Amino acid sequence: MAAAVLALTVQNSAAQDVAAGENSFKKCLPCHSIGEDAKNKVGPELNGIDGRHSGTAPGYAYSDANKNSGITWNEEQFLDYIKDPRAKIKGTKMIFPGIKNETEAKSLWAYLKQFDASGKKK
Repeated sequence: MAAAVLALTVQNSAAQDVAAGENSFKKCLPCHSIGEDAKNKVGPELNGIDGRHSGTAPGYAYSDANKNSGITWNEEQFLDYIKDPRAKIKGTKMIFPGIKNETEAKSLWAYLKQFDASGKKK
């Protein structure tokens, strides 16, 4: 019984993280999109970001710094990047003050990573 309650709590916690991440993504919407109808804007669309090499979203004109960063996006890389994008990738075009709150950043990653390369939720 205790295991079932714990499993349900973990599932609810994960759902809350995704919901919080979706809310946090509103900060990103002026420049980025995600989902089945996502298109490049001022910044690249973010579908399939988990496991994608930095600087490779089709049709987006990345800075050389981003294309040559050697980053493969995962939670660790994203959390380091989103705190201060310009510190992580010197010369990036991304102008964003960052998300310093780790809980918010993790929730944002939980939201982003659920989309595959076609924009469908996994």
